Amino acid sequence: MLETSARLLRLLSLLQTPRDWTGAQLAERLGVSGRTVRTDVERLRTLGYPVTATRGSVGGYRLGAGASLPPLLLDDEEAVAVTVGLRIAAGGTISGIEEASLRALAKLEQVLPARLRRRVAALQTYTVAVPRDVAGPVVDPTLLSVLAAACREREGLRFDYADHAGTGSRRDVEPYRLVNWGRRWYLLAYDLGRADWRTFRVDRITLRTPNNPRFAARPLPTDDIAGYVSGRVSAASWRYRARIIVHAPAVEVANRITPAVGTVEPIDERTCVLDTGAESVETLAVHLGLLDHDFTVTEPPELVAYLRRLARRYAISVPGGASPPGPAPPTPGRADPARG
Repeated sequence: MLETSARLLRLLSLLQTPRDWTGAQLAERLGVSGRTVRTDVERLRTLGYPVTATRGSVGGYRLGAGASLPPLLLDDEEAVAVTVGLRIAAGGTISGIEEASLRALAKLEQVLPARLRRRVAALQTYTVAVPRDVAGPVVDPTLLSVLAAACREREGLRFDYADHAGTGSRRDVEPYRLVNWGRRWYLLAYDLGRADWRTFRVDRITLRTPNNPRFAARPLPTDDIAGYVSGRVSAASWRYRARIIVHAPAVEVANRITPAVGTVEPIDERTCVLDTGAESVETLAVHLGLLDHDFTVTEPPELVAYLRRLARRYAISVPGGASPPGPAPPTPGRADPARG
């Protein structure tokens, strides 16, 4: 009986993986005959586990969705991952799931072996979380579920949207992906009214019902959805924009920046243009310094003036450098480039 129970637990563990198992595959994994596998599957069904079976060359067994949640069988790494995830969810950016996360966390920690409790406790003790009041907005989990379902079912959405200035607008969109970047959630969608791809902050969306009709999927604007969204989000907050001529191949420059910094366009084999921006010219100067390549800046004039002051400061900071400067030069015009 003990051997049979152990085998049933192992069978249940295999069936919980997101795939179909043929009877032959299960028999090989369990070291039993196909008939024993069929008998064990029936035992699981008798115990209330909804094991589904499909016929054919691509068929097999799978643990289906049931009316009640069956016990989870987790290995050590999975148990630690789930525990850490619940801790994050308990103080995270999705509103309304904190209490449920804490309840689930308490139940899981009660059954963790001592060796795993020590690992989880170490992670908790030596990890510092950002307080929620400075971490950014939270979103409604129901709204996230509705948006995800609309992406899956390809249902158009209607909603009211408030931009960063608080200006409201009505949007009709085709939703495609939800992206969690930083501590915010974003919806990538095709805006029908603007005939272009747009990124929307989920916490600024107020849905209208019912949904719009279903739509035929469009090709996504890029394979790197996370990079695309992070780049769009960063660009929207830029106070200063600049197109920098970098004297290096485009591929080398692209490898040294993230999508949040900007985009790179080749001019020829040795030169490219970096379209970038930032909240301040000081931040822009940091980005340019990290390129480790020569560059030419012609605008904005605030950046040109700052780079000239920075160059003079650096020059006098090393032995044998330039003499202390006099008054800072006036802000150059757009035709007065600064070469880095």
